[in-house]
Amino acid sequence: MAERTPADETGDEWLRVIAGAGHELRGMDLVGYALDHAVTVTGGLGGMVHLRGPGGRGLLLMAVNGLARTALRDWEEIEESGPTAPARAVAGGARVWVSGEDAAPQATARALQCGNGLLAVPLLTPGGVAGALSVWTVAGDEPTRRQTAAVEALAAWVAVRLREHSATLGQVDSGGLRERPPATPLRQAMEAVRVGSWEWDLATGEQVWDERTRSILGMDPASPKPRFETWTSLVHRDDLPWVLVEVEQAIRNRRVLSLEYRVCRPDGAVVWISARARVLPGKDGEPERMVGTVWDITESRITRDWVGRALRHMSDAFFAVDSEWHITFVNVEAERLFGTSNAVLGRTLWEALTDIGVDAAALGLESRYRHAAERGTPVGFDVRWPANQRWYHMRLVPVPDGLTVYATDVTEKRAREADRAAAEHAATERSARITELTSALAEALTVRDVVNAAAERILPPFDATGLVVQFIEGETIRVAGAVGYPQAFLKRLDGTPVRNISPVDEVFRSMTPVVIDSVEEYIARYPEMAELPGAADKHAWAFLPLIVSGRAIGCCVISFGESRHLLGEELALLTALSGLIAQSIERARLYDTEHTRAQELQQGLLPQALPSTRAVSAVARYLPAAGGINVGGDWYDVIPLSGTRVALVIGDVMGHGLPEAATMGQLRTAVRTLADLEYPPAELLTRLNDLVSGLGDDFYATCLYAVYDPVISLCTIACAGHPPPVLVHPGGTAQFIDLVPDPPLGSARLPFEAIDVPVPEGSLLVLYTDGLVESAAQDLDRGMTHLASALRTAASNPGRGHGATARRGAVEGESESLERVCDDVLASLLAKEPLTDDAALLVARTRAAAPGDVVAWSLPDGPIAAGEARDHVQKQLLHWGLSPLATTTELLVSELVGNAVRHGKTPIGLRLLRSDVLICEVTDASATTPRIRHAADTDEGGRGLQLVAAFSQRWGTRYTSTGKCIWTEQPLP
Repeated sequence: MAERTPADETGDEWLRVIAGAGHELRGMDLVGYALDHAVTVTGGLGGMVHLRGPGGRGLLLMAVNGLARTALRDWEEIEESGPTAPARAVAGGARVWVSGEDAAPQATARALQCGNGLLAVPLLTPGGVAGALSVWTVAGDEPTRRQTAAVEALAAWVAVRLREHSATLGQVDSGGLRERPPATPLRQAMEAVRVGSWEWDLATGEQVWDERTRSILGMDPASPKPRFETWTSLVHRDDLPWVLVEVEQAIRNRRVLSLEYRVCRPDGAVVWISARARVLPGKDGEPERMVGTVWDITESRITRDWVGRALRHMSDAFFAVDSEWHITFVNVEAERLFGTSNAVLGRTLWEALTDIGVDAAALGLESRYRHAAERGTPVGFDVRWPANQRWYHMRLVPVPDGLTVYATDVTEKRAREADRAAAEHAATERSARITELTSALAEALTVRDVVNAAAERILPPFDATGLVVQFIEGETIRVAGAVGYPQAFLKRLDGTPVRNISPVDEVFRSMTPVVIDSVEEYIARYPEMAELPGAADKHAWAFLPLIVSGRAIGCCVISFGESRHLLGEELALLTALSGLIAQSIERARLYDTEHTRAQELQQGLLPQALPSTRAVSAVARYLPAAGGINVGGDWYDVIPLSGTRVALVIGDVMGHGLPEAATMGQLRTAVRTLADLEYPPAELLTRLNDLVSGLGDDFYATCLYAVYDPVISLCTIACAGHPPPVLVHPGGTAQFIDLVPDPPLGSARLPFEAIDVPVPEGSLLVLYTDGLVESAAQDLDRGMTHLASALRTAASNPGRGHGATARRGAVEGESESLERVCDDVLASLLAKEPLTDDAALLVARTRAAAPGDVVAWSLPDGPIAAGEARDHVQKQLLHWGLSPLATTTELLVSELVGNAVRHGKTPIGLRLLRSDVLICEVTDASATTPRIRHAADTDEGGRGLQLVAAFSQRWGTRYTSTGKCIWTEQPLP
């Protein structure tokens, strides 16, 4: 028995017509035919059909409606056991409805351009489930029961036909026949979707219209069967000619007829009709009947026409191409890109672009267009159109069987964005400049530093050419610093009464900015100063007040080489910057004042000039640290002692600043006082340590005290935590003197020790502080090595070493030679490592006393000693040619020897030294210190030391290792 169709079961005339029209279809034509009607019945967006593949491959995509195949790449092959709606329909043998994200993957959802739902109906055959027919619908609009019943009926019909023609499609796996759900009457379903059916007898011209078709066409249901003439009378006269041609060709070529045309209903209304029909042959094989369906598409056509008009006249250029890249639509704006629509419609996109001189490959258009079409995803990009040199944003949107392109003119937008980007870049740069200025001003110390920092970071971003900072002292302008102004103009400006410079006076009095955009405006506002702009070569100005703590201290002038109008934002920024400058300048002025006073203090505390004696010639350098107020605790000194001896001193108070400089002054004074008391080096440092310890726990200092005796060419050195001195021999070799490592002053507890170092005549004794040889980047040992190398090099240079200037008595040119040695050494050391701490350098060249200038005698014990002493003095002075000093010297010797005999101990000695002065020394073994007594008028003695003080230029006492020495000095005649 033959299998029954769904139409046989329902008796529905509409489905009978569809089945009749598709009776001869086979394979994919049959599947596509059924899918088209399913989409139409539901008013869906598109659809697809999956069939079971051979060998258990799953469900394969066999037909598509309404969507590009590329948009359905995720649906090409799906698992039967998967979660998709088609798989679930096949597995359950019943319809499945899903919506939202469950309905479509992301790529498909983008192609649909809206939310969506999916109705999947199984293809039930007597042998099992062959696959699934699915329809895409608008999300939220679930198909009605009638629409669902219609899709199920179509699926059942096509499933039976697929089974009949399985050889055409290939083997379709079946999973067993499942019970078919009950069908809904199709007649009710068709009423819901306004679809009618009709049949036309080609021989008689009679037509059979169902009730729904008559209703759509506005015909009386009770009227007899219409003839072909009735049908043609309903077709709109503008559409009738081409409709008749299409009908004739469909009949002649026996193909499916698909038309959209207008119908003039009897009531005068015009509706749009979509008709689909198939020609059926008779027994003789000739066309006998045409059966088909009809839809009322008036509303959708009106919508499409409205959309078409909107697209046609939209402000953006819009055109469309089909799958073969033929241009199918061009709106008014797009015609400006391609020319008139008549010239490009039907042509390929690439030909149209070539004709107007657009190289699609060079611009990247072709690759992007093809990429969008193949991937099925929208693409957006900007391109400069060669035809008019304007910028367009191209939006490529894939659609079924083609591509739509939106081109928005973004030339002005890009220009605005470029301007905005430029403004943002300028603002960012200015912000960076402000940040840099803030950091630079924080580091600036002097007013000159502030002016330079401000000019460097303000002038470039504002395209300014000059900056001048002016203080107001009383009623007078003082130029604190300037950049970009002629020196002659600044000299003319400095010292001018403030009332004579009106803009400065105005800003100073009102404490508000004054902006002048041009020379003409300047002259108009201040005619009495018309010559100033030309003298400064400026054409626009911003006079900004310098305000500190609510009071004006001066004016900052930003000037421009061309006329310039400052915007409100720029003026606000400059005003804010002037506030920063004012604060920094006020701080710098205080620093300058403190710095000046500190330098004066430093100069007052250090020796103004070093003495030059027969024993040594010395020069020194003090180098302040790079930062701070350039004062510190480093010091040096050269102190002449008795017996032609000389004390060389160098020290360093830890830290640098005014407190350290004051402490240094105390220590230097204490050293000179203790040196005048003739304390030996070790004892002097011990007493100096007591002084430093009394200053507090946080005070520490280093000191090196050396006493050079030219008579015996010996240097006695004591050190308290100070770097060792360098001895440069006459041959040019340099060695560091190995000292006892005693701790710094302020932390020492044990007595200091001293060492004796032989010093050949003409040697260099070099004393220095650690700032010269030690830093964070250089340790002490390395720095001392560099110092020794620099001294060897400097001492070996001609005219700077141990040549003629080193000979005894050759004092002329000595200081100049030592000055050059100091300069060479410092240049060498600073080239390797800049100073980070205060540093001092003292270089002394030694000379030995001539043997003929020193004579000594041992004296007997008792009263006879004074007589012998007078005889020795008389003879020696006669030998030296100093007889005029004989009487006075005999008197002095007689008193000193007499005191030694009466109050001292033997042995008693006498020594005469000829130097810049005549020195007479009397020694004994007693440690008792003589004191001047104030003798009464009746006293017979006690006036000896008074006579010594009266007849000598200077006198004193010093302790020796064997007792004491009383000495006197007399000027040479």
